[in-house]
Order: sequence, then C-alpha cells, then structure tokens
Amino acid sequence: MSGQTIKIKSRDGKAFDCYLALPAGNEAVPAVVLASAIHGVDKDLRDIADAFAAQGFIAAAPDLFWRTAPGPMSRADGEKVGARAQPRAEKIKTGESDMTDTLSHLRTLKQFNGRAAAMGFCYGGPYAMIGPKRLGYAAGISCHGSRMQDYMADLDGVTAPVCIIWGDDDNQAPPDVLELFRKAAARMSNLELHIFPGIKHAYMMPDAGAAYDKKTREFSMARAAAILDGLRGGGAAMKKAS
Repeated sequence: MSGQTIKIKSRDGKAFDCYLALPAGNEAVPAVVLASAIHGVDKDLRDIADAFAAQGFIAAAPDLFWRTAPGPMSRADGEKVGARAQPRAEKIKTGESDMTDTLSHLRTLKQFNGRAAAMGFCYGGPYAMIGPKRLGYAAGISCHGSRMQDYMADLDGVTAPVCIIWGDDDNQAPPDVLELFRKAAARMSNLELHIFPGIKHAYMMPDAGAAYDKKTREFSMARAAAILDGLRGGGAAMKKAS
C-alpha cells in the first residue's frame, strides 16, 4: 500500500507538502503523524507511513523543513542537511504549528476517528513529548530522538501514553540522558521507556547503513501499532519499560 503527497494549508495561508497514506476500508481509525529526522520525508519515512497504513492506520508525514529547504535530503548532503535545521530550538518551535495543522487536516478525513499519535525520529523526536502536552495529540512515540532532555517539562502533568525507544550506543542519548529518562519512567506510569544494548542512532532507517537494526525497528513498529490500537477505543496499550 502506498500513499501520495498532498498539500496542507498552514495557518499563515501558505501550504506545505505532506505524505499521506490511507488504509483500506471506510472504518474510522486512529492516525500517526510522523515527525521526520533531519533528512526530511525521504523513502525511509514514506515506507514507515505505508507500513502503518497497511496495518489499518492513517499515516501522515509533513515536510517540517518547507520554510527553509523543502523536500528530503540525502545523508550525502552533509552540511546542507544540518544547516536547514538550525537554530534547532527555533525550528522545533516553528514545526509545532505544522504538526498542529497536519492534525487539523486529518480531522477533515472521514476515516479519522479523532485520535492521533505524534511519532518522532531523531530530530523529530521531541514532538513525541510536545504533542500530548501542547498540540492535541493523544499519544507520543519517539525512536532514537535527539535533544529529548530539553523537553522534560513537557512530560509534567501528561497522562497520555508516551513511549521512548533508544539504543544505549546512540550518540544522541549519552548515559546521563538515559538515566534522566529512567528516573522519569520510574515515577510516571504513562511513560514507557525501552533501551536496547548495542543499538546505535538512526536504527529505524535502512538508509543509515550499519546503524540500521531490523529487530529493533520491528519492535518499535509493534509498540507503535499497539499504542495506536489503544487509540481505537478508550486507552492506549502500554508495556512495562525495559
């Protein structure tokens, strides 16, 4: 199953690209909005969206870099890729409106049941924490997120499920950051944390080469699907942190 790139109207009257993959059938289902890594909505991210649609969920992947350098960029683009995402805090803040506008567009779809998870990768990881607190998302999921510690306050008072997955060999998640989140997970029943030994940054993405890990990716997709299944009804399925 494959999706298509559509235009979503932003709150300032302009429009940005969003890859949208819809499931078969007419049943009202939950959605997942994918906040991309710094490379944007590339083949890896579109394949993830298609995989969720094949499992019966709506999947949307907005271009969060449309104001600066739109479209996907390859790892070979190096310096250009990094430049379009700086200053980081400012860019993440600006992207909040895109995540909200994407959710607003999903509400126009008859297939959407009104509940969505924000799922972030690498650069987009913080949206898993920002989404439930500020943007109207019913859950958050992060895979190898970066600078997640900057958004700890966005977990305060949140009861929606938040799932964070890292490898302990991730250069964006040093030991002090992992320990910070272990302590948070110990006191927050809604925070699900998984840390896998030997797994590196960008493990979800086949284009990441040696960092890609098929087994950890499959686990992450399964956990995300379980949380989305929970959004079909009353609550999202949680699993004890590991």
